[in-house]
Amino acid sequence: MKQRIVIAGGSGFLGRVLAKKLAACNYHVVVLTRSPRNDTKRIRQLHWDGRLMGDWAAALDGALAVVNLAGRSVNCRYHARNRREILESRVNSTRVLGEAIERCSKPPRVWLNASTATIYKHTFGPAWDESGEIGGTPEAKDEFSVEVARAWERAFFSEGTAATVGEASRLSLTSKDGDRRDACPTVRKVALRMAMVLGAEKGSVFPVLRRLVRFGLGGKMGSGEQYVSWIHEEDFCRAIEWLLDHDDGSGPVNVAAPNPIPNREMMRTLRAVCRAQFGQPATRWMLEVGAFFLRTETELIIKSRRVVPERLLNAGFEFRFSKMEDAMREIESRIHS
Repeated sequence: MKQRIVIAGGSGFLGRVLAKKLAACNYHVVVLTRSPRNDTKRIRQLHWDGRLMGDWAAALDGALAVVNLAGRSVNCRYHARNRREILESRVNSTRVLGEAIERCSKPPRVWLNASTATIYKHTFGPAWDESGEIGGTPEAKDEFSVEVARAWERAFFSEGTAATVGEASRLSLTSKDGDRRDACPTVRKVALRMAMVLGAEKGSVFPVLRRLVRFGLGGKMGSGEQYVSWIHEEDFCRAIEWLLDHDDGSGPVNVAAPNPIPNREMMRTLRAVCRAQFGQPATRWMLEVGAFFLRTETELIIKSRRVVPERLLNAGFEFRFSKMEDAMREIESRIHS
């Protein structure tokens, strides 16, 4: 059996998919979760709360890698309590993992930490690579999400962390303060700036969009011009494996397929895949009303996220699903099988 890989926050959609994939590749996988269930032959589950040091920390010592996917879902209303939980769940889990790694006699060789493609500025222009402009745009109402992304990456790359949303807005991605230091300097660190991951399991956005289309609500959302960055779940797992195996990569990496498409094209593609002849479009005010009743935010729909995986492509990574239609058809085939 290959070496041990620890996945923090591994009970969600992405964690489940990744744990199964790594276990199938003969890695010994340890999942850190608030609700551990029965272990399997290759997947062990340990309890953690994402905030405090505990017995789970021993699993990091001697591990090949740690992958942190922890964080409260952003699919909610952004009132004060939810904002605090979204920020703290990301910053605190990253901070405590850093503390645990620093205590290891044999720390993991690589630490992959979730981030988000939402960190880039809302754009209808050329796609952002990893050097793209960072910042919120009032039109997309995404200032809070960008603040969280900045604080998240600062907690990852520097020991100094933000404790509140207000503090998060003042943080940059790289420390310029002389009294700060890089946490765990011997560990290779990669921030996974992830796009929307398409999959068949509960927790992925694909089943939600598919349900809308089947109920006749699969038209463009808002103007339909906003770009959607995405990646198939298989390519997500393959990208993680690639980053684990290639020792020359560190810093932010866009984990997204190379062909983001406008929302109107995405919904047209989904209608074709689901064989739906009609899809009612949703105007901006309809989205606002719907988001209120569904207890979510329109930012998740109207922000134009147009990013490309420049670093992965330059390193030679090959996507199996570079076109959204191919990705959707593969997932739909599994749902019907």
